[in-house]
This record gives sequence, C-alpha cells and structure tokens, in this order.
Amino acid sequence: MAMTDPDTRNDHEFAVWAPIPERVRLDVEGVLHPMERDEKGWWRAVVEAAADARYGYVLDDDPTVLPDPRSPRQPDGVHERSQLWQPGPRAEAAGGWQGRSIEGAVIYELHIGTFTPAGTFDSAIDKLDHLVDLGVDFVEVMPVNAFGGTHGWGYDGVLWYAVHEPYGGPDGLVRFIDACHTRGLGVLIDAVFNHLGPSGNYLPKFGPYLSSGSNPWGESINIADAGADQVRRYILDCARRWMRVFGADGLRLDAVHALVDTTAYHILEELSAETDELSSDLGRPLSLVAESDMNDPRLITPRAHGGLGMTAQWDDDIHHAIHTAVSGERQGYYGDFGTLETLATTLRHGYFHAGTYSSFRQRRHGRPLDTATIPATRLLAYTLTHDQVGNRAIGDRPSQNLAMGQLAIKATLALGSPYTAMLFMGEEWASSSPFLFFSSHPEPELARATAEGRKREFADHGWDADEIPDPQDPQTFERSKLMWDEVTTGEHGRLYAFYRDLIRLRHTEPDLADPWLDHLQIDYDETARWFLMRRGGFAIVCNLGTETVEVPASGDVVLAWGEPDVAGDITRLGGHSVAVLRSR
Repeated sequence: MAMTDPDTRNDHEFAVWAPIPERVRLDVEGVLHPMERDEKGWWRAVVEAAADARYGYVLDDDPTVLPDPRSPRQPDGVHERSQLWQPGPRAEAAGGWQGRSIEGAVIYELHIGTFTPAGTFDSAIDKLDHLVDLGVDFVEVMPVNAFGGTHGWGYDGVLWYAVHEPYGGPDGLVRFIDACHTRGLGVLIDAVFNHLGPSGNYLPKFGPYLSSGSNPWGESINIADAGADQVRRYILDCARRWMRVFGADGLRLDAVHALVDTTAYHILEELSAETDELSSDLGRPLSLVAESDMNDPRLITPRAHGGLGMTAQWDDDIHHAIHTAVSGERQGYYGDFGTLETLATTLRHGYFHAGTYSSFRQRRHGRPLDTATIPATRLLAYTLTHDQVGNRAIGDRPSQNLAMGQLAIKATLALGSPYTAMLFMGEEWASSSPFLFFSSHPEPELARATAEGRKREFADHGWDADEIPDPQDPQTFERSKLMWDEVTTGEHGRLYAFYRDLIRLRHTEPDLADPWLDHLQIDYDETARWFLMRRGGFAIVCNLGTETVEVPASGDVVLAWGEPDVAGDITRLGGHSVAVLRSR
C-alpha cells in the first residue's frame, strides 16, 4: 500500500491526556522534548518527526518510555514505543462499496489468528471467496486491537487504537477490509470497552481510566466517576476510528452489561448518536451489535423511543434453546432450556427469560420484547460463537459431539428463523478443529496464573485438571486453527453445500425475510420430538429424535437433510433430519 514517504520530516503535533503526572516529556526517536499542559490535563508539543517515527511519553521522573494511549501503531509490541501511522489510498473507492445494515443479514464470526494456517489479514483475504460462495453478508472479526503476546483471543487489549502487529498491523487491516468490500462483504470489528488486559496496561499511569468497580475480567472502565468525560471520549473516538479510518461497517460491542454507567446519558446511547452522525458523514450505513446477557429490549429500542439505539444484539437465549433441544445438554446455564416448548417460546418471543425466574441466576431475569414494534432482525440467532465453544473445558465444537443431521437441524432453525443470523468460522462444514482458550502472556507469573486459573475453574465443575489444555502452550493455539482441506470432503462437503443452499434460500425468498415474530407459527410434539416452524408459504420441519415421525405438514421439498416423504398432508422424516417445504 502506498504510504507517506517515511524519510519526509514535518512538524507533528503530539498530544496526550495525562492529568495524573506533574510532568510529561515526549520522546521521539530517543530525543526528549518538553510538553505543555492545558487546564483539562492534555499535554502537547509540536516536534519535527518522520512519518513513521517511533515515539512515547516519559512521566515525571520515571525514565521508562511509555506507549501512547492513542497509539496508531505498536510495531514492537504493547510495552514498547508507539509509531506514527496514516493510511494510504483506499481500494474501497474502486470497489463501489455502498454499505448495508446488518439487520436480516448473515454474519460470519472469525478469529484472524486461527482462520488460516498463517493467521494474518493477508492470508484471510485468500479465503474470502469461500465466504462469498457460502453467501454470507458480513465478516465479524474477533478483537484485533493490540494486546500482549503474539497470539490470543484479543479480549485483553491494552492499546485499543492500535492493530495487533502479528496479524499484519494497521496496513493489513486496511487491506483486509478493502478486500471484503470489493467482494460485497461488510466488516464488523469486535471492540472491547469494558476492561483492559493485564499485560501492557499503562493507562492508569496517565489518568483515571479505571473506576472503583470491577467485573469478571478485572477493574471496570471509568465512564461515570470523576474524570470520566475524557475516558468516555477515549472510547467514543476509538469506536469512530474503526469505522472512519479503517472503513469498518460497524462494531460488535463486547459484554455491554459490564459498562456500568450511572449518568443520565448512557455511553451506549452516546455511541449510538455519534455512530449515526458518522454514518451520515460517510454516506453509508453503520451498525452497532451489542453482546448483552440482560435480555433488556431497551438496548435495541431506538433512541427516539427512549432506548439506547443499538442496531442489534447477540441473543444467547436462542442459542441455548436450539442447542439444548438438539443436543440434550442441560448443565450450568442450560438448566432452564432443553424442551421443545422452551424452543418454541424462545423463537416466538425473542427472549426465553423475559421477567421469568432463571435457575442459573437464582432470580427473575429479563424483560418482555414488544414483538409488534421491534423486528426480529434486531436479535442475532446462532448455534455457535467463540464463547459457546472456547469457554468449554476442551473447546469442543458441536460437530465433535453431534451427528451431521443434528447439525443440519440447528443450522436450519437459526438460518430459517426471522432473526439476523450468525455463524462461527468452520461451522458450515462441521470443522473437526476445537476452538480452545489460548494466550501468550510474556510475563511468567501472569502466564502461570492464567494456566492455573483455567484448570482450577473447570476442576470446580468436575473436570480432571489434567484434561484442561494449557492456554499458554503454543499447541493449544495451533490445534485451534481450521483445517481447510475438510471443506470439500465427504460429509463435511455435504454439510457445506447444505449451509450454502440454506443461506441462498434465505436471501431469495421474501417469506423468509419477514422480520415480524407475530407472523411466525410454530407447532411441536414433545414426545415424538418433531418441531414445525411456518413462515409464510414455507414450512421448516425437524425431527430431533432418532425414530421416524409423521408431521402435519405438506408441500414441495425445497431443501432437506435426509429423505423426507411427503404424502397428502403428512411429511415422514427419518431420525435427525430436516426439510424445508414450499406450499403448493
């Protein structure tokens, strides 16, 4: 990519918010320069520097050069100096990408480091035609912000503005997004604003970035305590950067329930307003997808109607309902799920827990969704995510435990539903690779604590500690990489073709694009284990059991896993099979 000539030296204004130290000096290529502070705690200096100059900040009398909290690039890792960076000319202009909303789309979640053997943006580009053939509309990449070590999930980022260098750095991300756009694929960036990672977190030395509270991943971000205004601005500017500078079409916002905001203007509402403003400036749609376990419809209610204005949210209830009905698993947070009645309730209403008692939480949970005003496309349906695999003790996918017919049923229930749909990489061909929790913390004590904590967590749930993979072992990372030679072989290839045809049907049939849950009709037989979902002129017929069943549905078979027999008003289905019927 064409870049500014690094040998050209120009005056550059360096600025850093650092209200805590009494003195801040700028280090540019090893030369210290004084900085001046304003009344809001911002320090500034104008210094001649090359376009790719290395720089950092020295606080008070500590000689350590710290990276810029808003670092545009960290070529040597999160503990070292930052580097100036500006994007070159964009390829997307030639591609004619106009963007689209994620509502009603099919999203494909992937992890750059394990999507391909090389684990880089450029190698991921080589697989984009696979996604185009599959028919997905958006790629959602797990966090690519700078984090400690060479590989990890990315949720322990510490320099949110920089791009993880082993993936290809900021230039690699620009190439990846442009390559997606030229193929008609939108891109969502997974952004983590609810905590900071443990390795390379120097932000508290600069200012009050952390609050007095905490969440399961560490100290909470200060978005409501003293000094919060500039921290909120830090978040908002970072979010805008992914969309304006890199060209992303939106963000997936990690665990927004951990963003504790007691102010009258919630940070998510503020982000929604600024995203709409940026969308207008850029002339293309931008989407915000929130991960939340609150089952609170206010999250996806428009701001004009008193909501927070998120475009959509992940819906774990749908995952739990589908997965448990098909697999039979009932442990942990699956305890309230598993019946066909639960599956029907969840698909009809969006949330299962909607002011109802949650045995896992031991309290009432959720709030009813107004299905007459909020379309189903504001909720994401999926049978697999990085969390639902990687947070299992041995990272096992459903494909490692279920029959192919069961996987086809799960796919049809999610992709055939009125909801916005999401897949997790490799799901479409029943990848045999696990997706494990892996990390590469360079600090020995942190590495040991991570490994021991993982074993202890699952040992408490009855697992043999020796069976839990060490997240710091490089082989744990390597084992999680997809094996692409499976895609076209045997049953893997057959399932891939089924997914492709299912997505194509979803895209081409107007009845399957109807977003209103009030139009959804469901019937089931708990004992016989069949499930019937009607959408306009289509009937999705599933046999979740092992014995042949007769379902009161008829029509022409459009797509099937198994060999359905339609006779009169009855469809006979063998065990673990599914059919999509079009009314005659």
